[in-house]
Amino acid sequence: MKYLSGISLFALTLALAVAGCTKSQSGGSVSSNTTAAGGGGSSAKPRVGYVTNGVASFWVIAEAGCKQAASEVDANVEVLMPAEGISDQKRMIEDLLTKGVDGIAVSPIDPENQTELLNKAAKYAKLITHDSDAPDANRLCYIGMDNYTAGRMCGKLVAEAMPDGGKLAIFIGRLEQDNARRRRQGVIDEILGRSEDPSRFDPPDAEIKEGKWHIVGTYTDQFDRAQGKANAEDAMSRHPDLNGMVGLFAYNPPLMLEALKQGNKLGKVKVIGFDEADETLQGIKDGSVYGTVVQNPFEYGRQSVTLLAGLARGKSLADLGVPADGFVNIPARQIRKDNVEEFWAELKKNLGE
Repeated sequence: MKYLSGISLFALTLALAVAGCTKSQSGGSVSSNTTAAGGGGSSAKPRVGYVTNGVASFWVIAEAGCKQAASEVDANVEVLMPAEGISDQKRMIEDLLTKGVDGIAVSPIDPENQTELLNKAAKYAKLITHDSDAPDANRLCYIGMDNYTAGRMCGKLVAEAMPDGGKLAIFIGRLEQDNARRRRQGVIDEILGRSEDPSRFDPPDAEIKEGKWHIVGTYTDQFDRAQGKANAEDAMSRHPDLNGMVGLFAYNPPLMLEALKQGNKLGKVKVIGFDEADETLQGIKDGSVYGTVVQNPFEYGRQSVTLLAGLARGKSLADLGVPADGFVNIPARQIRKDNVEEFWAELKKNLGE
């Protein structure tokens, strides 16, 4: 599969507008530039929605990318973060359609059971997916990374941190999402030395013992932080000889670190993360985290808004540099102690800190 790299994908030369930010009065987070979507701005100014799959620091970074793009391409954007799962996400998408937005970028929570909703959205607005795909829905393209490949990158970090293998627990928010299933499977396949097969799926409730590895289980929390920490505590209690923990959603590694610290096991259990939470990056600096695989949520947001604005102005996917396979690839990176400072500085710059 041929991919195009991140920032060079969209060469739009459009007018600049000043970006601002507001917060919704209900559960999710909403941001917009000068005029909120549906707020009565110029009809020539595209109005787009960017819907996440939850509330996390990861999405705050994506929100910053959305705001920058809104300024660069003169568009209005609402960033919506569902705090209550699939029902909240459904309501947000339907609200955007009611407002008559030109385009929607969504990270589906449960793509297999949201196909009808997504196809409805695609009838009335330009629909793309980001971060997590819904390949069976009528979306125009997917912006993100190959999560199976990224999972294998994380698996390489696990193998580096635990050269002798041992007991490993996996923590993740939910497995209904396409990105979560592929990411977890990539980790497992890599450390077990398996061939590449993104369609493979090891049952999450089963222990896996192969060679020097003993994967004690996969713990899900449905974006419930209290449950996420309880899962880490439970794994430590059930397996006092646990050698490693890998957290595959942005908030998982910080919760694992909290549990390890309270259990007086910080530094005694290898920690490998995913995404770029501040606590994870600080842990890499301090030596309590071996490494993490990071995406580029800033570009997910920036390129989603840029693409939707271009489509609203009559551009084709080809005009906007989208590959024929509809996969706008923004590759993941491995972060270790030797490059964490450089990466963190880049992240803070994108956030305007």
